[in-house]
Amino acid sequence: MKAFIQTFFIFALAFTFNSYSYAQQAYIKAGEAQAKRSNLAYPLFNNLGSNDSGVATAAAADIYNTSKSNFELSSYFVIMSNQAYLEDPAKTSLKPAPADSKGFKFEPLKTIGAEFLIRSGYSVSGQDINVEMYLYHVGEGRLILGKRYRAPLAQAKQIGHTLSNDVIEALTGTRAPFMAKIVTAYEVDSTGSKEIAIMNWDGSGFQQATSHKSIALSPSWSPDGKKITYSVFSKLRQSSGKSLSNVSLYVLDLATNKRVLTSYRPGLNSGAVFSRDGKFLFLGMSMGSGSADIYKINLKGEIETRLTNGPAGAINVEPTLSPDGTKVAFSSERGGRPMIYVMNTDGSNVKRLTFQGKYNASPSWSPDGKKIAFAGQDGANFDIFVMNADGSGLKRLTSATKANGRPANNEDPSFSPDSRYIVYTSNRTGSNQIYISTVDGGEERRVTNDNRNYYRPKWSINLE
Repeated sequence: MKAFIQTFFIFALAFTFNSYSYAQQAYIKAGEAQAKRSNLAYPLFNNLGSNDSGVATAAAADIYNTSKSNFELSSYFVIMSNQAYLEDPAKTSLKPAPADSKGFKFEPLKTIGAEFLIRSGYSVSGQDINVEMYLYHVGEGRLILGKRYRAPLAQAKQIGHTLSNDVIEALTGTRAPFMAKIVTAYEVDSTGSKEIAIMNWDGSGFQQATSHKSIALSPSWSPDGKKITYSVFSKLRQSSGKSLSNVSLYVLDLATNKRVLTSYRPGLNSGAVFSRDGKFLFLGMSMGSGSADIYKINLKGEIETRLTNGPAGAINVEPTLSPDGTKVAFSSERGGRPMIYVMNTDGSNVKRLTFQGKYNASPSWSPDGKKIAFAGQDGANFDIFVMNADGSGLKRLTSATKANGRPANNEDPSFSPDSRYIVYTSNRTGSNQIYISTVDGGEERRVTNDNRNYYRPKWSINLE
């Protein structure tokens, strides 16, 4: 099986004339962007070389369309129409006049209301595509960022993701998540068999990561994005010769494809998440009983700490860690109905966070520590809700209906590495598909477009 962490042949080298450090200033503040989007002039790429073959132009178009789509999803920008420009970008160079005799002018861009400008061009050398990108502040008439990129033609799309990450980081001070991946369980066929797969955040690059020919579920990333943990329905043979039906926990190294059976105690070993240093796992284990509790184990499977103990046989599962690693949010039925709780990582100081709805599950803590998302049943269906980490400010994120008019189920939330997006599943089209939404609900996009059923998608860090 191929390794799933790929190193793309992409060079993003700042031009020698660009001494500006974009960490010094945030041109766009996230709160202000929700109220007013910035006008971004983003003309089509100029061909800087002599290769105008279909392959070359298709690769350039893929880069442009990928980055443009990312900018639209970011909710930071209004992309100005290519018909709005008073000066033809195809007839000017990527640099401004008068320093460049063939350069563009800022005044026509100010006239149409552009606030920022991206000028880009491409050339092809052998099987590689090269891209130059310049980001300008139109009002100030100056360069913010200049970079060069190079990648094989077949991987041109990755330049689009990296370029948009660079632009958004230059303008906001925070890197966008467009080089992140999603790990998910999915239904392989009509037999109900489920495996784990990895894809780019936009649904491209789908690769099956496991082949258990069973039911694999609840995948999660290591902090460095090099490993995943997941659980599998399996039968284990005991020393006595008897077989034991189990939900066992595995850790898979994506570079070596080495799979380690990490916890196979009787019953449930599932819902695991890595500690922030990647050395431990927090998970739910039933120990052969009818209930489950949350434990901390090391990567050898040895129990370090039991965090919960009922009470009275209550189920405690689905841990998610705060970004500083000091707290665990989880779902528990200790109050009668499954609700979201939080505790310290040693199991102390348990506090209930949710009180509304019939059933709250699958909590996800945002990487910036400010929010917790979860799936809540409010009526006959589940929706995604977001609240502050202390339980205040509860807000419904999703509300979708099926073709028959009935409410759809939206479940399994997971935050992006920049905390601005949530990935989740929804059955609004009939099958369980993956969607993403901005945390404020302003932008929503369908990620997968097939007839499969997906479960428990999780967002990785940027894998650059």
